[in-house]
Amino acid sequence: MYCATLIFVFSSIFSSGVAYAQTTFDDVFQKANLAVVRLPPSEFPQLPTAIRQELNRRGCTIPQVWGQTNPHNVISGAFLQAAERDWAVLCSIHQISSILIFRNGLPANVTELARGEDYHRLQAEGGDQIGYSREITPISPKTILQYLAWGGEKNSRFLSIIRESKTVSSAKLQPFFYFGRGKWVCVAGAD
Repeated sequence: MYCATLIFVFSSIFSSGVAYAQTTFDDVFQKANLAVVRLPPSEFPQLPTAIRQELNRRGCTIPQVWGQTNPHNVISGAFLQAAERDWAVLCSIHQISSILIFRNGLPANVTELARGEDYHRLQAEGGDQIGYSREITPISPKTILQYLAWGGEKNSRFLSIIRESKTVSSAKLQPFFYFGRGKWVCVAGAD
């Protein structure tokens, strides 16, 4: 009887310790999520006024990768047609982010990609630091050629592509998006 009681007491203490550790872990990450720098659209003067207004109307802020000082997560390029200047913005609303693509810089022509909780883009940055790691960047033609060499769609037009960059402190492979055959395609884990 004593042994069974001792085991029960030990397992109860151990279980409550695990629950305490999990609660503490979640609390730390929730605090880190609240501390992510999220800039208002007005901090990006390169954005066309109409897009800034649309981002404000939606309630968007632009989350910033931990440790970077220059505003980022707003890019432009010919994502859909060679003669157009499109914009991509990582838009966070209530700590849920997605990539918004504004075709030809027009707020009426917007596509949303890769929606997800900001919390899931946090990572340990060394010591007791936890930082946000989601970043969008254009990717190079070299990467496109590598993708084709790996067996990608041979008939797709790669006018432009958007990459969710490698996380700041790890070598995780991140997806990239390209517009081909009239739709956005996500290629997971290409580097």
